[in-house]
Amino acid sequence: MFVDEAKIWVKAGDGGKGCVSFRREKYVPKGGPDGGDGGKGGDVYFVTDVNLDTLLDFAGKHHWQAGNGLPGQGSNKTGANGKDLIIRVPPGTLLYDTDLDLLLKDLDEIGMKVCVCLGGRGGKGNKQFATSTYQTPRYAEPGKPGQERNLRLELKLIADVGLVGMPNAGKSTLISRCSAARPKIASYPFTTLEPVLGIVKLSDDRRLVMADLPGLIEGAHKGAGLGFEFLRHIERTRIIVHILDIMPTDGSDPVKNYRRIRKELEQYSPALAEKPEVIVANKIDLDPEGKMVKKLRKQLRHRIYPISAVTGEGVKDLCETLWKKVKQTTHH
Repeated sequence: MFVDEAKIWVKAGDGGKGCVSFRREKYVPKGGPDGGDGGKGGDVYFVTDVNLDTLLDFAGKHHWQAGNGLPGQGSNKTGANGKDLIIRVPPGTLLYDTDLDLLLKDLDEIGMKVCVCLGGRGGKGNKQFATSTYQTPRYAEPGKPGQERNLRLELKLIADVGLVGMPNAGKSTLISRCSAARPKIASYPFTTLEPVLGIVKLSDDRRLVMADLPGLIEGAHKGAGLGFEFLRHIERTRIIVHILDIMPTDGSDPVKNYRRIRKELEQYSPALAEKPEVIVANKIDLDPEGKMVKKLRKQLRHRIYPISAVTGEGVKDLCETLWKKVKQTTHH
């Protein structure tokens, strides 16, 4: 289950109340005030965790609360502070305050930690109110309440490589060939109803994250088909791999298909359309003489990488090329 949006309520802990107490000891008939202060409430933090890639933890839990501070005690004892609440989210999570309609933080790096609610201060005990003229205060402060917020969490996947193409172009097959990801693969369009992330491991500890993004169709930028929800995941990718089916089952023209999807990207996000692009001609096993690839090179005037995701031909070389290109974009 891939969850990429969640609404939650978070609250920091309340401060503990101060204590009203007087010193009572043998031989000290009327001891002065000795009520301690209350403890501070716990804060609420968000931390990015590399092991998470969905917001599934929030699907069934909408209330998150840090610990309250404990009340003060006699003998000038301060109450214990409340326990901080640490909420773990995948890198790429955006935190919005829904009441203010404000983006609080874009947690786009691994290991980021951000405090969203501060715990309440503990109340002062009666010892703090004693003065030379008022030596027996019978008053202590209540603790201050902790901050609370209504938040909306939105996840934008961070992948090095985003695969785009018409439905059925072979994106899922390619990602399953390159990585351990096992997307649902079938011969009807729109099999990928949610983005699939795969880790492509090359030799010597090199790895890149590949996202199989759902098939785009004309009008996706207006929300047709799987629309916006999925287009937003491509915004984070460093390079776009455009997969062309050289023998579409519906008899459409691969060149026209390419241009349709480019147009979708440009209309949705000009920044996206400017990302480095690698064009891949898939299903070369159906075209042993390479006529279609020659035709594509001639018409598109771009470098084209021929592969067969089914037989694996050309896939290793493609992964090496992608690795080099991702490294180039990272250093810019």
